[in-house]
Amino acid sequence: MADPKIYTQDYSPKELINGVKVIQLKRAVGEEGDFSELMRFDGKGESETFSGFHIAQLNYSTQFPGSIKAWHMHLDQDEIWYVPQHSQLLAGLWDIRKDSKTKGMTNRVTLGGGSNKMLYIPRGVAHGAVNFSKKLGIILYFVTEHFNKEKPDEHRIAWDALGSDFWKPERD
Repeated sequence: MADPKIYTQDYSPKELINGVKVIQLKRAVGEEGDFSELMRFDGKGESETFSGFHIAQLNYSTQFPGSIKAWHMHLDQDEIWYVPQHSQLLAGLWDIRKDSKTKGMTNRVTLGGGSNKMLYIPRGVAHGAVNFSKKLGIILYFVTEHFNKEKPDEHRIAWDALGSDFWKPERD
């Protein structure tokens, strides 16, 4: 008889919210360090990796150890997140778009922590991040619109709207 406490880990890829993309970046490691090309742009400023994405602004943000920055969304801009390998954040995504085929779906994506990937977040998808580590989290994010403090495109939802357990580490 099988022991119900013993199970096999599921390593199959998880379905992503419609429009969300996770792109694995190439990383060249040498004796003196490493190099990663984050994004290439054509002559008109459009991303070659994310078709239709025109960068308007590049931002840098930090997140204190143990902190949660969530939930918020943008109605007029798309964004791309990059967390350097020496930093680590867990991004949370929640599809609250009325007409989306994945409405209500959530995703959790680990960024940094030795991985080298970018996360594309389409407008209308609520998002945030938690820093489980004991060091400062760093995030670079590209956006398609300039920030306007007189009319900010930043719409907030309570951090625990899906329950506080959403932001806890998943345990085996």
